[in-house]
Amino acid sequence: MKSKRRSVLVLALAAGLPLLAQAEITFRHAVTGETLDFEYAKAGGDTEAFKKFKETGKNPYNGDKAVIEKGHSLYLSACSGCHGHEAEGKIGPGLADDYWTYPRGTMDVGLFEILYGGANGSMGPQYVNLNTDEMLQIMAWIRSAYKGDPAKAEWLK
Repeated sequence: MKSKRRSVLVLALAAGLPLLAQAEITFRHAVTGETLDFEYAKAGGDTEAFKKFKETGKNPYNGDKAVIEKGHSLYLSACSGCHGHEAEGKIGPGLADDYWTYPRGTMDVGLFEILYGGANGSMGPQYVNLNTDEMLQIMAWIRSAYKGDPAKAEWLK
């Protein structure tokens, strides 16, 4: 039996087949913990960047100046009414410091979960207003506006 498994392994390697497929991250609602359903997402967000994000949990747009500018424009129209023009906070909390109502927001996965599925208070789900790629662009801008302690910035690690 061992030799049969070894033969399958050798054939798979020779054919260039991956032995283990990388699993996507399970995204969860920030409040309920339920799995987020991307079936309801606004069309147009299933980009290569979003596919990569679903596998790695890291926003591939972080640090990309051109995308950050687009993200700022999207942020101004979709988020600044509650979170302030520079993410300083107004009705909603500030997004450029070290305090997070939901500690998972320090990670890209957690920030995405809050954007996509909403949270307590007035923060409704944004999947009807923004597609998933636009959310990643906004997240990249939010990360660029950060003024807190880099040691506390999980997305930088």
